Amino acid sequence: MLNYSQSEENYIKAIYHLQADGETVTTNALAQELLTRPASVTDMMKKLKTKKLLNYQPYQGFRLNNEGKKVALGIIRRHRLWEYFLSEKLKFGWDEVHEIAEELEHVSSKKLVDKLDEYLGFPKFDPHGDPIPDMNGKIENYQQVSLVDLPLNTLAEVCHVSNQSTEMLDLLKHKNISIGTRLEIKQKFHFDSSVEIKIRQQHLVTISEQLAKNIFVRYGA
Repeated sequence: MLNYSQSEENYIKAIYHLQADGETVTTNALAQELLTRPASVTDMMKKLKTKKLLNYQPYQGFRLNNEGKKVALGIIRRHRLWEYFLSEKLKFGWDEVHEIAEELEHVSSKKLVDKLDEYLGFPKFDPHGDPIPDMNGKIENYQQVSLVDLPLNTLAEVCHVSNQSTEMLDLLKHKNISIGTRLEIKQKFHFDSSVEIKIRQQHLVTISEQLAKNIFVRYGA
């Protein structure tokens, strides 16, 4: 198995996320994502192509091939397992684990990662509700909807947060909303598309459409 530098792994993971919607990734989009220069991206794409991880033609964009996706899923697996470990075992807040896991994800010992997975009980999702790839790179799919699309008076459970910035997670913590929170929408306001929600035994609270769009829930199961 080839070893990859930390910089190469960061590029591989970024490409994987950018191509998730099916689009070919452009040099400028990747440069913006990684806060670097397009020339640096071009140099790295040549290296990753040499290592047979992506399909790349100058000026036509690029995508990870099957081997590249396998490497990316391995990095994501390590990252999300470390997030789970930090949150569940060391009691870090869900707004604290991402940056630490960004460093730990580059510890690539397969034996260590598999032992960590076993120690944690083979978790399916990280603290933000993102699925954790298993040792074969398989990801469990499940049905979820944005909170704005949840029917009125339907009990649902928060299962994912799409915007995982510190500011967003702080706001959710202030609203007493986290993964596993059970809630229902009592009213939708047409004026600004905000929604009034009920969380367990708490008072009704109104949240903005912007916040609701970033909260995903499961219901009916």
